Amino acid sequence: MAFPSSSSSSSQGSYDVFLSFRGEDTRNNFTAHLYQELRTKGINTFIDDDKLERGRLISPALVTAIENSMFSIIVLSENYASSKWCLEELAKILECMKTRGQRVLPIFYNVDPSDVKKQRGKFGAALAEHEKNLTENMERVQIWKDALTQVANLSGWESRNKNELLLIKEIVKHVFNKLINICSGDTEKLVGIDARIQEIKMRLRLESDDVGMIGIWGMGGIGKTTLARALYNEISRQFEAHSFLEDVGKVLVNKGLIKLQQIFLYDLLEEKDLNTKGFTFIKARLHSKKALVVLDNVNDPKILECLVGNWDWFGRGSRIIITARDKHLLIAHGVLCYQVPTFNYDEAYGFIKRHSLKHELLIGDFLELSKEMIDYAKGLPLALKVLCSSLFGMSKKERRNQLDKLKSTLHKKIEEVLRISYDGLDDKEKNIFLDIACFFKGEDKDYVIEILDGCGFFSSCGIRTLVNKSLISIYGNKLEMHDLIQEMGIEIVRQQFVQELGKRSRLWFHEDIIDVLEKLKCMDLSHSKYLIETPNLSRVTNLERLVLEDCVSLCKVHPSLRDLKNLNFLSFKNCKMLKSLPSGPYDLKSLATLILSGCSKFEQFPENFGYLEMLKKLYADGTALRELPSSLSSLRNLEILSFVGCKGPPSASWLFPRRSSNSTGFILHNLSGLCSLRKLDLSDCNLSDETNLSCLVYLSSLKDLYLCENNFVTLPNLSRLSRLERFRLANCTRLQELPDLPSSIVQVDARNCTSLKNVSLRNVQSFLLKNRVIWDLNFVLALEILTPGSRLPDWIRYQSSGKEVIAELSPNWFNSNFLGFGFANVVPKFSNLGLSRFVYCYLSLSRSSDFTHGFRVVPYPHFLCLNRQMLTLDHVYLLYVPLSSFSDWCPWGHIINWHQVTHIKASFQPRSDQFGEVKRYGIGLAYSNEDVNHNNPPMIQFGSISSASSPPPNKSTVVLTEIHDEEPSGSVDGSELDNSGYYTADEGEPAETACSKDPSESEMQPQKRLKCSHFQDIP
Repeated sequence: MAFPSSSSSSSQGSYDVFLSFRGEDTRNNFTAHLYQELRTKGINTFIDDDKLERGRLISPALVTAIENSMFSIIVLSENYASSKWCLEELAKILECMKTRGQRVLPIFYNVDPSDVKKQRGKFGAALAEHEKNLTENMERVQIWKDALTQVANLSGWESRNKNELLLIKEIVKHVFNKLINICSGDTEKLVGIDARIQEIKMRLRLESDDVGMIGIWGMGGIGKTTLARALYNEISRQFEAHSFLEDVGKVLVNKGLIKLQQIFLYDLLEEKDLNTKGFTFIKARLHSKKALVVLDNVNDPKILECLVGNWDWFGRGSRIIITARDKHLLIAHGVLCYQVPTFNYDEAYGFIKRHSLKHELLIGDFLELSKEMIDYAKGLPLALKVLCSSLFGMSKKERRNQLDKLKSTLHKKIEEVLRISYDGLDDKEKNIFLDIACFFKGEDKDYVIEILDGCGFFSSCGIRTLVNKSLISIYGNKLEMHDLIQEMGIEIVRQQFVQELGKRSRLWFHEDIIDVLEKLKCMDLSHSKYLIETPNLSRVTNLERLVLEDCVSLCKVHPSLRDLKNLNFLSFKNCKMLKSLPSGPYDLKSLATLILSGCSKFEQFPENFGYLEMLKKLYADGTALRELPSSLSSLRNLEILSFVGCKGPPSASWLFPRRSSNSTGFILHNLSGLCSLRKLDLSDCNLSDETNLSCLVYLSSLKDLYLCENNFVTLPNLSRLSRLERFRLANCTRLQELPDLPSSIVQVDARNCTSLKNVSLRNVQSFLLKNRVIWDLNFVLALEILTPGSRLPDWIRYQSSGKEVIAELSPNWFNSNFLGFGFANVVPKFSNLGLSRFVYCYLSLSRSSDFTHGFRVVPYPHFLCLNRQMLTLDHVYLLYVPLSSFSDWCPWGHIINWHQVTHIKASFQPRSDQFGEVKRYGIGLAYSNEDVNHNNPPMIQFGSISSASSPPPNKSTVVLTEIHDEEPSGSVDGSELDNSGYYTADEGEPAETACSKDPSESEMQPQKRLKCSHFQDIP
């Protein structure tokens, strides 16, 4: 028996019952009720629903349906014989009774059986009419007469003077019992079924009045549904109500939960049009019935919650049987589990022998074939069934060919069934399953968990899920998997990229691995935290990129690395256990980038490592290297060399530092061969005056030199580095003097160089004189300068505590020594820097009382890195605009005649959340050679006014560096200048200056440094 079909015209399947009737007599009454009752009992019934073609005696579809039915029920009503169609059905049914052993059950609906037998009354009249119309085919009429006589002699039911409802129940009960007996007889033919049924019956304790649940659990194709059906057929007569819901997981998906509940109740209560009202309604209708319920293929806990929520939903003695692939689903509902075992050898042999009876095979061929089939199927009934249906009937050669195919490609029908469990996994569980299928079958569980956890798969709970879903098993702490499930997993990986092996997620066949390795160009083994040694790469001759980042256990590199001639990128970043590379010689002719940063135990390069003719970038930050290998001098194409934080190996004891500040530190050898080097970073390498820093002057292509956080006091003359643009010395706290720099310099960062004493502007004065600031419309871009201090410098002569400063210029302010304008303010501590640092500037020409020529001064953003950052000290913020920036600038239609400019007004626009309450604003004029009033030396005097108790130093000094993300600190002593040209409202107005509007006290602290950058290469 099967789950009741909603379609009655499916003529290709097998049926329990075929219904033959005269539609105009009983379709909408007796036959309709009979059909519905048959369905209620789970009896698969064929009924012609008028969808079949009329106009012919009988269709092939009807013939097939009759032949494939175990029972035929014939409703003989008064107009039955008037239909040639019905008579043809009757003749075919009686033929099948003789040839196929079909059971025929007549129902004499409101007719006398003797009228049928002797063709009297309406039966006789109908046949007479047929004889009249079929004079040329009288043989058919005689066949019909004989059929009517024969069916009237069969045992059946007569409806006259009987309650139709009771009659229908009696008929259906008779059919149901007959079918149970037939199914029980078929069960005897099922190999191994009896022992399994007896074991489940023992667990069910059918003699008990308690409500019991049992789960039949196992992998796909193991026979769960077959076993549940056989058990149902054997014990269902012991229950008041019973229901076998086949493939409920599919019904839930296709029809929804409410419809599933309706089908469930309809089966048990034999009532249609039930309007379910939730769990309470189901419990109320079932709690008094002794019911047998089979829920087949449960895959969602909602099914159990909504159909068999608890034991008290059902009457005493009820039993619920659940088949499922997921053990956890059953356990979570408190269900006792029975695991269906695979066939043993004898059972598998008996199964094959039973299916071979229809085929003639030589005994030798059969024994050979059965042995191979048993070995392939590994006790899985589904696999044996598929093999029997596909192999029997083939020639011996064809069978051999098919078996060989199955060994490399899983049969589609087997894969479809097995894959259902895999498809229900999440992504991490799928990865665990595929890894076990491809690599870890038979391995120790703890070992596999350790490896897979390194991939972030949460493998402990993942493996438990695979066990619950019958995809793997654990015996003696070893991970086991059925061969066909393993083959299914391998097939899943294989189908990812059928033709492109290199794109598959996993490789396991030796020949595939070799093939891919020979073509492989990129290998990324990053984050393999259990990788101890790199693999042998001798066959990966085309490899171009090898990435081994964050392999924290890697301590050995296979020597085959040396011979990868096509390798152009190699990274061991953060391989913390790696101490060295294999000894040379190396033949890495194409290597362009090598990364060893973060390899904190890496102490030295191998000999002959420097002969890497194409190497352009070498990063070894944070390693334990003590020196630059002398062989590196031969790297003529090297462009970037970074050894940040290289101070040698750590100390063996935590009690002692690994290196004092007085040690010789990092060792530099001759670097003259590095003719292409553009960037060198030796920050935090414990460099001192004992280090051979003079070798730096031979790096003729160098543009970026970073020597931050080192211990030297002096530096060699670097003016020969004609391409040097960026020079960083931040946090070199012992450095006392900046070296001479080339005119190409763009940035100098000396933050926290607290020992700096004198910095002349000679080495950057040419830069100030020759470089122009780019403008766009009425925007002028300026150099940005930031230095700690609480007072504006001396040369910012026009000051105010308000945001607007007006300078009345002296008549001879503009001369050949004039360099440019400075706009400055004092930024209080705890301010933030980052946005909107600009000044609106307006010029007033002679004979005009209005400021008619305006422009906006903004910092040039390309080189500067001022992020939002809290200042811990007061700072002077300066925007410097060289005069040369205005040489071709004529936004008003003509070039400015500076001799006519008599006043300058600056409106500062600081943001309150950025600068806080700014203390002071000012405008200054910068001159070279000699100031218009004071004949000062040829430099900008950016000095400081000391406190009254401090003697003034000999010189004013200035430090120019790049603005940087880090907080500026450190100090440079400067001289206190004559205050005669420095105006505040408290001192009275000098003759040559305009009056500042807001009085303010001035208190200048020693200036630590001045940050600036220029725009030499900007078009």
